[in-house]
Amino acid sequence: MASLGDLLRDWHQGAQAVARGDWDCALRLFSSVSEPPARVSFNVGCVHLLAGDPEAALRAFDRAVTKDACLAVGFLQRGVANFQLERFQEALSDFQRTLAQLRDNTAIDYTQLGLRFKLQAWEVLFNVAAVQSQLGLWTEAACSLGDAISKGPEGVRNDLDIALGQVQKQVPLQPRQVPRGEVFRPHRRHVEHLEPVDFLGKAKVLASALPAGSRGVSPPQPQALDVRGEARPRAAARVPTGRTLASRLLQGCWQLGSPALAPPRSPPAQGYQDPSKDGRWVPLSGEEALRRAWRDAAGPGGLHLQCRGVGGRPVLYQVVAQHVYSAQRPEDLALQPGDTVDVLCEVDQAWLEGHCDGRTGIFPKSFTVPAARRA
Repeated sequence: MASLGDLLRDWHQGAQAVARGDWDCALRLFSSVSEPPARVSFNVGCVHLLAGDPEAALRAFDRAVTKDACLAVGFLQRGVANFQLERFQEALSDFQRTLAQLRDNTAIDYTQLGLRFKLQAWEVLFNVAAVQSQLGLWTEAACSLGDAISKGPEGVRNDLDIALGQVQKQVPLQPRQVPRGEVFRPHRRHVEHLEPVDFLGKAKVLASALPAGSRGVSPPQPQALDVRGEARPRAAARVPTGRTLASRLLQGCWQLGSPALAPPRSPPAQGYQDPSKDGRWVPLSGEEALRRAWRDAAGPGGLHLQCRGVGGRPVLYQVVAQHVYSAQRPEDLALQPGDTVDVLCEVDQAWLEGHCDGRTGIFPKSFTVPAARRA
């Protein structure tokens, strides 16, 4: 089964293919997503419409609204596909269902969900009039346009007046749809976290100068911690910073573990046990945390390090579920009270991506507490 990262990568690359007009590439990428969410199925339908295949578009929009019965823009686009196939009664039903999803609101803005489109009530009423004009229901079409005029902004009044004049002359109308090339895109924060982040940099080895006259080259010796985790005494010692400190801690992490353990191919997540916080594991995720860990290394208890990661991605910290969360979509991570989750990414202020019991997905932050505050 494809991971969440694979789904997001194909989704993102498919949206890029749509932007450059490569319909075949977009369809291949969107179709490679196993068990696609409603928004990806919606994208497939939009690309089929752009490619001139309303029959395939209709099937894709069917899947989209089946997965998400509240996706008003999905009913709008399915109505357009039915209209192009001259299934006017089905198109009329779809546009009426779109209006029902609006619930007397003037618009639904899909920008926050990744689609740069605002579904307007007046546009849906215009589409209703377009179908009615195709069915020869001229009086009903004129009434629908009248409703559209009452709900539309001042800037579209002229266009609606022209359309009303066409209906009065019994000239059929064509429906409005999502602008060409606009599809749902994954959230920017999701895309930014597709690739592993190197928080600590590469481990460095510092070699001391060789004695004068030495012929051979001695293997370099790392600046590491002793077996108790204490900093080795040096003259004029100072707390190192940035990548130098990260390198030393990372090198120490490998040394304090199994001696035969080779450095990982991608940097794991490092953490240390903070003696001032009941032994809680603290992630080494910033300059201040690195400084504090280095100072703690000189304490009586030494410094305990751990290296952790999931699929090559660093674990930022852990949270514990306080409530049941049932997965609503394939990309969600279901939770039970007491589940400990490795957090891989802070999607936004309300959502986290994490790993629990071999599963990876997103979940509401409000359903969990930091592991140190377990109830």
